[in-house]
This record gives sequence, structure tokens and C-alpha cells, in this order.
Amino acid sequence: MKSDFLAAVSAAAAFSYPWMVSCTEAFGPTPFLPRGGNLSPTNNNGNNWDYQLAASATLTEVPTTPIPGMKPGTSGLRKKVEVWQGKDDTANKYYVENFIQSLLDTAQANNGGEMLQTIIVAGDGRYFNDQAIQIICRVLAANGVENIWVPQGGIMSTPAVSAAIRTRDGGAAQGGIILTASHNPGGPGEDFGIKYNEGYGQPAGEEFTDALYERSMKISSFKTIEGSPDIDLNAAPGTTFSLTPTSTVTIIDPFAEYLEVLKSCFDFDAMKDFAKRPDFSIVFDGMHGAGGPFARRILVEELGFPKESLMRCNPRPDFGKCHPDPNLTYAAELVKKMGLKPDGSADESATVEDLPTLGAANDGDGDRNLIAGAGCFVTPSDSLAMICDNWKAIPHFARAGGPKGVARSMPSSAALDVVAEALNIPFFSTPTGWKFFGNLMGSKEQFGKRDYTPFLCGEESFGTGSDHIREKDGLWAMLAWISILMDVNKDTPPGQPLVSVRDVVEKHWEKYGRHFYCRYDYEAVESDAANKMMDLIRDQFVNGDLSTIPDDGSGIKLVGAEEFSYTDPVDGSTTSKQGLVLSFVDGNGEPARVVFRLSGTGSAGATIRMYLERYEQDTSKHGESAPVALKSLADRAIGLVQLVELTGRDSPSVIT
Repeated sequence: MKSDFLAAVSAAAAFSYPWMVSCTEAFGPTPFLPRGGNLSPTNNNGNNWDYQLAASATLTEVPTTPIPGMKPGTSGLRKKVEVWQGKDDTANKYYVENFIQSLLDTAQANNGGEMLQTIIVAGDGRYFNDQAIQIICRVLAANGVENIWVPQGGIMSTPAVSAAIRTRDGGAAQGGIILTASHNPGGPGEDFGIKYNEGYGQPAGEEFTDALYERSMKISSFKTIEGSPDIDLNAAPGTTFSLTPTSTVTIIDPFAEYLEVLKSCFDFDAMKDFAKRPDFSIVFDGMHGAGGPFARRILVEELGFPKESLMRCNPRPDFGKCHPDPNLTYAAELVKKMGLKPDGSADESATVEDLPTLGAANDGDGDRNLIAGAGCFVTPSDSLAMICDNWKAIPHFARAGGPKGVARSMPSSAALDVVAEALNIPFFSTPTGWKFFGNLMGSKEQFGKRDYTPFLCGEESFGTGSDHIREKDGLWAMLAWISILMDVNKDTPPGQPLVSVRDVVEKHWEKYGRHFYCRYDYEAVESDAANKMMDLIRDQFVNGDLSTIPDDGSGIKLVGAEEFSYTDPVDGSTTSKQGLVLSFVDGNGEPARVVFRLSGTGSAGATIRMYLERYEQDTSKHGESAPVALKSLADRAIGLVQLVELTGRDSPSVIT
């Protein structure tokens, strides 16, 4: 049975109506002509032309059945692209439509039964991006969404989407549908994903995604438009396409709002001047993802860095056949350019004076970052702590007298903890997932409680951000480091060596001690085997008697075990089973820990993540590479949890 909306449009338009396209003359003389159409102007009001196209389309409600497995993870739903494409007509037909209809039904229920009026649809440019946008726009229009904003080219970084939700037209957007599998590979046989951001620009919380999943298991039909020509995603910003008499797609500038929020955080004029120094240089790796065009717009066009500073900043559907994850393994070319070995230690054969001063990389959708200096890799956990300690260099924090709250994901190192304690800043350790930071950032804005803004937060998985948006932000992290280097070099005269990234890092370790840290990823592990290992940790260590565990001669003693759970200090919700934590004391009496988690960001099998951390106060040992410093701890933990025996994996896929 048709909805009231469909019935009303059916009666008014008999399911057939002129396709209306409006175009502002300043954007170009010729608007998009859909296939097979005859376009002629019907009205000229100043510079605004209205064009009427002889075409018809049908609003329809299509019967469907639930498709198992539409359970979003920490950042949306990710599957192999062929699943989304519905290659298997029996099992996965209408996969995109089912998911989007379930999402809209959930959003409508959360909006007092009223359909959302304005939604952004954008993606990271990966394979199937453009086709999925067309499908989604038709479903949105058929459901009565009045304003659909799509960035020119269909590509927009995740941070930029969050900025546009929050600020475009005064924050008119009530949500954003982002087509991304983040740092996962793209192309045929690879990954595709969809995530949803709510009205404050933050990733949908567990209550929303749980309700979406429940709805997906009950769905019996979806609404769409049949027989409509495709939207020209490359049309000029400002071009509009009327999909129904009440629903319009508008092509928007992908950069505008994001650029403005970054300008509110940093001193762009001072950065332009610093970029002119002949002894300061950068290199940015866009990994052929959505962040590349934003780096070009901001670093080159706004700040004046040479275009040669950019590498792989042209988005490609398959990310140039690279894995768009900005870590030591997959950003290997950047790592080499920065004078580093694959494990992040300095390459002694490189001449530091010939290396870029600062290097950075983004992932597929532009929210993650890698930071490196000449011969110096900065771990994400250290980067977060150092940004916190140098808050005076960043106008967003300096104007407020410093951050009013900071947070890290539980698996991240405790480097931030000691800085927050020293500076007397409220500190939080949350589960993995940016949505948990969102509640803290929105404590006053959304919940009317304590104001923690300006807020600084980050995850060990190469995510850093602040409250300027409600997502992690790769370019923001790079601009923060440029600001830090500007500040520590404010008294460095021309011709004198700059205070380097390495200098900043080593000074920080001398002050606070070093938290040696790295992560082992075991990708695509058979799910049953991964779960057996996690159950063993619970049974033998979390719920077992640690006094019975024999020593192995390493001097590393297991002293505690727990399963991390979190009670949100803002909304009171509780999240359980967020990681298994083994606490150790090393041979020198210093604390160490190993965290085991099953990642929710993969599309097949299970990814076991093992996070290793050991604290070291002795400055003479700070120069050791993290993988070497943590090898004995890794061996001890792997043996205790029987990882090799249970999974058959004798080495990780990635160490970073």
C-alpha cells in the first residue's frame, strides 16, 4: 500500500511530471541534459534560467525481503562491493535500497514521525560511488526528502561532510549519508560502505544503528523513482535537479564550509608566511582518496605550498590499487620520503637536511592521518598528547585558555593521560568509535550539560580531531602540527636550523617519559578461531586465577586482566565488551599492557588487533624503535593467549 506521500504525489502528478532543471548563468551557459531529453528555457528571472525537459518518471513502492547481515559497525556498514551492487539477484538484490530505506525509516521514527527535509549524500570516490549516489537520491526523493545536497563530482571527505551538516545554510541539514569504507581498499572485489551522520554532524550512535538493523530485518518494501535519468554529478555548484514536485537535488561546493571551519581553528595568514620559508617544506600523501582535492584546495591554493608538495591527490575508484590506510605499511612511499625505515625508525643513510620538514597522509575518506618529521615517525597516540601539550600554538584552543576536555580511545596509549593530568584537563577513556567522542563534544550543545569545548580527542588508529566538527580530521591534524612548528620556531631567525618535529618529540619524551606503542593486525582471521581466542582470554585471565600462571623467563609478569566497559558520562548509556586488557609489569618494574580487540571495520572474516604499550622513563632508551622495544612483550602475550595455535597465524598482517 502506498504511503500518504506517494498517494499525494500520485494524485497531483499522475506519477508523470516534467523534469525541471534550474541553472545559474554564472556557473556556465549550458545545464546538464539528461539522456534522450529536449531542453528548452521556460523562464528567465534575472540570471536564473528554468529549463523544462519532456520526460516522465514513476514513483513506486517495490516489494522486497530482509537481507541478513545489515548490522553497522563502529563506522557504518561495510561489505564487498559486489554485495552492494546486488550481483547475486537472489540474496542481495536491492541491497542499497533496503539499507537506505531502513535508514530513512529509522531517522523518520527518531524525528517524531516526520521525514527529514535536508540530507547530504557524498562519498570518498571509491568504486560504485557514483552509481550508489544515483540509487540513494531516488530513494530519498521517493520518501519525501525535500532537499538533497550532493557535492560536485560526488566526492567529499568525511570531515567536510560533518562541517557542511553543521554549518551550511545555518546547519539546515538533518543528516548525511557518506559512501565510504574508510581505510579499506576499493575497486572490484574490494570494499564499499555506507555510514550515517546525524544532525550535529556526528556518526550515528548505537541506539540508531541498532534500530536500523532491526528495521532491516522487517522491511517489506522500499520507495524509489523508476525511469528517471541520472543526475549530472559534475554539474556546476548551484545546479538543481527536481526529482519530484517536492524533492530537489542541489549540487554544492564540497570545500566551502570545511574551509571556513578550518580558518576558525588556525591562523591561515601566519601559515602563509611560514610556508614561504625556504627551510620549511611539507609533503602530503592523499592516497588517491577524497582528502586529496581538499589538500590541494587548502595547502596549495590557500596556504601557498608548492603543488609538488602533494602526492597521490587525485581520487581514483580503486585508490590506484593501493590500500588507503595511512600507516607505516601502506604509506610506504611517504615513509621513505621522510627518511624512515618500514618500522618507523630513522634511516641512517638519509640526509636529514634533504628531507621534508613535515609529512602527512590521509586515508580513503580523509579523516585519518599519519604524521612524520624528517627521520621521525610520530605515533598517533604521541601526536595527540603533543598537540595537547602545545595547545597554545593552536588558536582554537588558545582563545579559550586551552582545551576544556580531552579523550582517547581505550586502546590508545596513555601518553595523553599524563599530559591531561599535568595540565589539569578533564580526561576520558572511551570505547573505539568517534560517536563516543561526539557525546562529550556535544555535552552542552545537545544535552545541556557541562561544556567540554574546545575539545581534543583521538584514536590510535590514526584519528585526531577537535570539536570544530564531529569527526576525526586528517588535514586538521597536519595543520595542528604546522602550527606547533610555527610556534616553536617563532624565534628561529632565517639561516638558523629550524626546531624540527624530532626536537618536539624528544623534548616531550624527556618531560613526560615515552610510551612505547605499536599495533599488530591479524587480518581476515577465521571468525570462529578469533572468537575462541577471545573466549580463552576471558576464561583464563579475566575470570581466572592469575597466580597460577607460570613465569616464562622474560621477567614480564601478568598482574591484571579486565574486559573494558564504558558508562557514558553524558547520556548514561553503557557499552560493554569493548576490549580485553592484560596488564603487566616488566623486568624494570615499569607498567605495560596488551589489549585485544576484534575490529568492526573489516568486510570479511575477523581482524584481531593486538595493542602493545610499555612505559619508559629512562631517556637513554627513548631512541629505540617501538617494534624492537615491544617484541618481548608481544611474544609473552601471544604465548599466553595461544594466538598461533588457535588461529594458525604465526605473524601479523601489519605492524604499525
